[in-house]
Amino acid sequence: MPTVANRVANVLLGALLAAGCAAYAAEADGARVWAAVGLGAGGVVLAVRGYRAGVRCEAERLVVRGFLRTRVVPRAAVTGVTGLPAVRWVSARGRSRWTPVTAFAVVSGETGAARARKRQNTTRLRRWAAGGRGT
Repeated sequence: MPTVANRVANVLLGALLAAGCAAYAAEADGARVWAAVGLGAGGVVLAVRGYRAGVRCEAERLVVRGFLRTRVVPRAAVTGVTGLPAVRWVSARGRSRWTPVTAFAVVSGETGAARARKRQNTTRLRRWAAGGRGT
């Protein structure tokens, strides 16, 4: 589970976009109001998805929530976890796929504690993935 600081940081992008669009819409007229409202609604969606971004390892599946989409991967399909980090897996049709885990990505300027927690979570994800292959 992400820390409160990570959740706040993830929410900020969408919240700032929504607030900026609301301020613009208050002063705009015509079609620009509706464009600003639509873009602002997108900011609200980004804020909510940013808050919920993360990974949930369940007994038989992995749920990766990102800013734009949620991917559910069967545990047996997972073949590994990269350094990005991203989950490598094989689709039901045999196609190699990968899903980035943006919630665990290390970025410059973050605190050492946040970086350590992300690395710890990535390690836990790798252990979970290895358990699904019987190794």
